[in-house]
Amino acid sequence: MERAAYPTDLTDREWQRLEPLVPPVKPGGRPAKYARREIVNGIRYVLRSGCAWRLLPHDLPPWQVVYHYFWTWRREGVWQAIHDALRPQARQAQGRRAEPSAAILDSQSVKTTEKGGPGATTQARR
Repeated sequence: MERAAYPTDLTDREWQRLEPLVPPVKPGGRPAKYARREIVNGIRYVLRSGCAWRLLPHDLPPWQVVYHYFWTWRREGVWQAIHDALRPQARQAQGRRAEPSAAILDSQSVKTTEKGGPGATTQARR
């Protein structure tokens, strides 16, 4: 079924880069009811719009399916792997080295009380 595109939908070029990084349908199971691209489009819609999962438009896969894949892929480290694979490409497209050559670390000290630690923020039981 064809649908009108949302501004958050992947372009063909974006999907071409992303598709090899998205886990395929597991072999031996039932056939996928929804295309992986549409699931990713649903995830992008929620993340970009800030809407609740249950408010996902009806012409995208059901919110339960989109939510399930978002969290499954998060637990399995798929999003981190995608980030790690695409970061060097994005840096090179900007005319930079694939990997950063320097890093900046920042630390901040926060004073709570003289006592410090958990005892400073919790009351003793009586």
